[in-house]
Amino acid sequence: MLSQIKVLTIQDISCTGRCSITVALPMLSACGFNTSVIPTSLLSTHTGGFDGYFHRDLTGDMEQILAHWKTLDLKFDAIYIGFLANEGQVDNAIKFIEALKTPNTMVFVDPAMADEGELYSLLEPDFPDAMRKLLKYADLICPNMTEAYMLLGDNYEEGALSDKEIKNMAYKLALLSEADVVITGVETDDGAIGAACYNRGSRKFKIYTSKKVEGVYYGAGDVFMCALIGGMLHVMTLEQSMKLACDFVVDCIERSKAEGTDYRYGVDFERGIPLLLHLLGITK
Repeated sequence: MLSQIKVLTIQDISCTGRCSITVALPMLSACGFNTSVIPTSLLSTHTGGFDGYFHRDLTGDMEQILAHWKTLDLKFDAIYIGFLANEGQVDNAIKFIEALKTPNTMVFVDPAMADEGELYSLLEPDFPDAMRKLLKYADLICPNMTEAYMLLGDNYEEGALSDKEIKNMAYKLALLSEADVVITGVETDDGAIGAACYNRGSRKFKIYTSKKVEGVYYGAGDVFMCALIGGMLHVMTLEQSMKLACDFVVDCIERSKAEGTDYRYGVDFERGIPLLLHLLGITK
């Protein structure tokens, strides 16, 4: 039997409102991966749509966990970095990568810092500068459209783009990060929405779109990222993994919309796990 793939995810714990670690741990584990976590912050809820949330900064705790882990000689096959609350946590994430990766480790970075043209409320205005440092350690980065504009230092523009404009954005992000790129929340000029990817090695660019489900769905980006990682670590191509992630997220969003639950509490990915395993070829 092949050795079990070991994955580390570094991001926050939001105690309710399905996102970050509360999405990553069950989804990556369901994919068959031995999943470890480094919490960067503890929040009573995520910051989208909620007021008065509690936040505990765990920057110092990250440093103590790493000090202990260094004595254990831990190594991981993949490292997935999500929400980081400050520049100190970016620096810590880089230290984790340097200490825990092997020459074959894949590093996935979701530069989770903004949406709908606005930086997350916890973050300082210069946070995109810190995030650019982390991108240099990634094998794949996955910003949404707002984050893509911010990483490139461009002013956010709402609305559809031509295929050429999206490709140019993806290409510039690949140059900036020296990594493969997936951009989520892409709207094309024919009214469709989906994701776009650029393979830095082959220079192949691909857009995959599906029908747009109206509404705001917090945590959908985290679900997308975990499905994407699941595909990549199950030896799918970048294009195949992106399509899988798009299809899975649409399934979760449609189910959540049909349920009529409070959008702030994330999407119903749990009941989609059997579909995810089927798409990955784990089950029939």
